[in-house]
This record gives sequence, structure tokens and C-alpha cells, in this order.
Amino acid sequence: MIGYRPYGDSLAAIASNNGADKAPSWFFNLQKNPIATVEVGPDKFQVKARVASSDEREELMNIIDYLERQQALTSRQIPVVVLERI
Repeated sequence: MIGYRPYGDSLAAIASNNGADKAPSWFFNLQKNPIATVEVGPDKFQVKARVASSDEREELMNIIDYLERQQALTSRQIPVVVLERI
């Protein structure tokens, strides 16, 4: 299970790995193959993953309260992944 927030018609997920110095495995998997299937409650759909732009990341920091707390735990910039429905 991955934490997420709605972001327009998409979802935003934080690749924090609980503030570890390395991103979680799922982030690297999505970099290699950005097409994935997501299940949210009873809904199941395909998405295409991409890393949020710096402007999007700033915007998302305002709605994803734990991003700032996780970022404080590591020196790497924690990626925010946008999952766009396809």
C-alpha cells in the first residue's frame, strides 16, 4: 500500500521510503516501466507515472502535509510521483 492524494484527475504519491536515503523500490520500478495498475477502493485503473515538476512539487507540498516531515529526515529530494489515468 502506498499513500497518495488526489491531484486533479490524477493521484500524487510520495516516494519517501520513510525518509531513508534511498527511494523505495516501487519508484525505480515505475521509472523503468511507467505504466501501472492502481486500485483505490473498489476502482481499478491504469496509470502512467511521471515525476512531478518542481512547480507541481511545491503545490503538492501544500496539500501533502507529511511530505515536509519526511523531507526533513533525508538530504535527498524526495520525489513526488504523479499517476495520470490512461
